[in-house]
Amino acid sequence: MSPEEPPTLPGSHLNELPDEAPVVRAAVAELRRRADEERLQPWPLALSDAFLARFLRARDFHLDQAWKLLKNYNTWRAECPELSADLRPSTVLGLLNDGYHAVLRERDPAGSKVIIYRIAQWDPKMFTAFDVFRVSLITSELIVREVETQRNGVKVIFDLQGWRFAHAFQISPGVAKRIAAVLTDSFPLKVRGIHLINEPLFFHPVFTLIKPFLSEKIKARIHLHGSNYLQTLQQHFPRILPSEYGGEAVSMEELSQEWTDFITESAGYLQSISQCP
Repeated sequence: MSPEEPPTLPGSHLNELPDEAPVVRAAVAELRRRADEERLQPWPLALSDAFLARFLRARDFHLDQAWKLLKNYNTWRAECPELSADLRPSTVLGLLNDGYHAVLRERDPAGSKVIIYRIAQWDPKMFTAFDVFRVSLITSELIVREVETQRNGVKVIFDLQGWRFAHAFQISPGVAKRIAAVLTDSFPLKVRGIHLINEPLFFHPVFTLIKPFLSEKIKARIHLHGSNYLQTLQQHFPRILPSEYGGEAVSMEELSQEWTDFITESAGYLQSISQCP
């Protein structure tokens, strides 16, 4: 195979190559060629090498699958302006300051980025499900810029303590479908695991609503830990969790503030990828 040709044998081994590798550059060039020929839809984000490479890594350099993912991402953002049109931190500052989520400093043993969301910090009277999901989208858009995260994906922990009927009423079938689309085939991040802790009985109807929209691969990566989660959660995330969750890392409050500061510092970039003026 010449340096100018895209890979004929895709696979996860190609994810380890740097962006400058000839095979990666050839695959990026092919993806850009397809995008240039696709005149039926606009491409609101610049098709830089780094941007296109994340779609290739998300699909282990299967060009057809990466191309489909890129189109799905573009379509999803265009069809969901309530989520993606304005990614400025100021739109969700209240949730951020309330400590709704945090990104761990260390990766898990598989190299995945780990995010914790705390439902108790979401006041459904103040913030909609779209606001909450926008926090996830902002965070995803920031961590997907990391090559290591492109390679090894993300794992999320949802602490459902404090889940109320007011939260459940916000999750309509339409919202559930849009959440599922991002988890499965519309965002260039590999979701390696979804861990639920402290889930109450009346959360299960919402879970049942979302589940049909998920791929079998994602369903297999969902773990329900219940309220006695310390031991089982440590098996997946040894040592790296915050102290509140039985780990050796700093507190959730400190981690949440660190990530809020990082999001705020990234306001310029987030503005640049928003679709609002």
